[in-house]
Amino acid sequence: MNIEKTEFEGLIVLTPKVFDDNRGCFFESFNEKIVSEIIPNTLFVQDNISISKKNVIRGLHLQEPPYAQGKLVTVLKGKVIDIVVDVRKNSPTYGQYYSIELSSENKNLLYIPIGFAHGFVSLEDESVFMYKCTNFYSKESEVCINWNDPNIKINWGINNPILSEKDNNNCILLRNYNSPF
Repeated sequence: MNIEKTEFEGLIVLTPKVFDDNRGCFFESFNEKIVSEIIPNTLFVQDNISISKKNVIRGLHLQEPPYAQGKLVTVLKGKVIDIVVDVRKNSPTYGQYYSIELSSENKNLLYIPIGFAHGFVSLEDESVFMYKCTNFYSKESEVCINWNDPNIKINWGINNPILSEKDNNNCILLRNYNSPF
């Protein structure tokens, strides 16, 4: 597995070694030994899958302590642009975002450490997105940052997104978020 550190501390892109032949392909999507070497003391406790239509934006979401989550994300089918925003107050990349295309073609994974808001836009119908999480979901601990926050200036690559009611109406601007991270 190829490991690529980003300019955001703790944010890591993992590219598995893929074995192709006339039958299709095989690759390891998760290996505890490799992950524990690059992300020590990390235990994944919950897997989630979402299936999205083209132009759906999900996010930007995060959970606060004591249910803060690190996430290992990938796309099993389709293609998305994955977005993370650093909300760690003392980070040199605070308020900045990172984007990467994750797809069933490139098979990349992204490790998102605690202290990042996360979202994605689906670029194909029926995109299947998988999250491995380091903590359990807690509605009371969830925070939603506006997907179109004018200070973050995320280029989602689409004009008319499909949004949930929560993502459309119940999110805050980053400048109004008192980050515990």
